[in-house]
Amino acid sequence: MNIDEQTNKTLLRFQQNEITESLVYMKLAAIEKDETNRDVLLQIAAEEKGHYAIIKKYTEKEVTPNKWRIAKYYWLARILGITFAIKLMEKSEENAKNNYAAYKNYPELQQIARDEEEHEEKLITLINEERLEYMGSVVLGLNDALVEFTGALAGFTLALSDSKLIALTGSITGIAAALSMASSEYLSTKSEGGEGKKPVKASVYTGIAYIFTVIALVAPFIFISNVLIALVVMLAAALLIIALFNYYYSVARSESFRKRFTEMAVLSFSVAALSFLIGYALKEFTGIDA
Repeated sequence: MNIDEQTNKTLLRFQQNEITESLVYMKLAAIEKDETNRDVLLQIAAEEKGHYAIIKKYTEKEVTPNKWRIAKYYWLARILGITFAIKLMEKSEENAKNNYAAYKNYPELQQIARDEEEHEEKLITLINEERLEYMGSVVLGLNDALVEFTGALAGFTLALSDSKLIALTGSITGIAAALSMASSEYLSTKSEGGEGKKPVKASVYTGIAYIFTVIALVAPFIFISNVLIALVVMLAAALLIIALFNYYYSVARSESFRKRFTEMAVLSFSVAALSFLIGYALKEFTGIDA
C-alpha cells in the first residue's frame, strides 16, 4: 500500500501504541480479581491487538511494544490502583483518538477512533476498587489534617518558639485528633447503615490518612531548629501533599485537578495564616514567652 513517508512514521507510532496498550491491558487483567472487570480488560486488549493488525496493513511492518510504558502502567496499577492506571492511560488514548480522526481518507482508522470512544464508556463503569469506595474517608482525614494541623502548627510556631516543643505538642495534638476523627468516621459510617462501606475500614482509612499527614507536617520541626524555616518547610510539605493527592483523585475520579487543588490549598493556607496571627496575638496579650 503506497503511503508517504511522514504518514508511515505516524502510523508506525500508532501501531506501537496499540500493541503496547494491548499488553498493558493483558497485564492489568492478570492482576484484576473481579471476573467481570477482567473480562472487559481482556476484551479491550483483544481490540487493541486488532487495531495493531489493521495499521500493519498500511505499514507492512512488525513493531515492538514500548516495554517501559508497559512496566510504568503495571506498577502504577500495583501501587496506586488499577483505576488510576487505566484512567491515566485513557488520557493518552484520547489524544490518539483525535490523531486517528485526522486521517479521514482511511476508513479503518476512523473505526479505531470510534473504538477508543467505546473504551472510555466501558471503563467508566469498569472498576469497583475498595480504595475508591473509601476515598471519601481518605479525603476526610487528609482535608481535616491539612486544614486543622497546618493552622495548629502555625499557631504553635509563634506561641511556643521552640521547634522541639512545637513538634512534641503537635504530635500529641495530631495523634489525639487522628483518633478522634477515626472514631467520628466509624460512628458516621455506622449510622448511615449502608452496605457499601464497613465502619471499621472507613475509620482506619481516615485515621491512617490523618496520621500520615501529621507525620509529614511535624517532621520539619523535628529536624530544623529554626522555627520559621521549619514553618516554611511544613507549608511546602502541605502544598506537596495537596498536589499529589488531588492529582491522584482527579485522575481516578475524572475531576478537575486545578479546582480541587486550589480549593484545598487556599483553605489550608488561609487557616494557617489566621492561626499564625492568633498565636502572635495571644503571645503578645498574655506576655508568655515559651
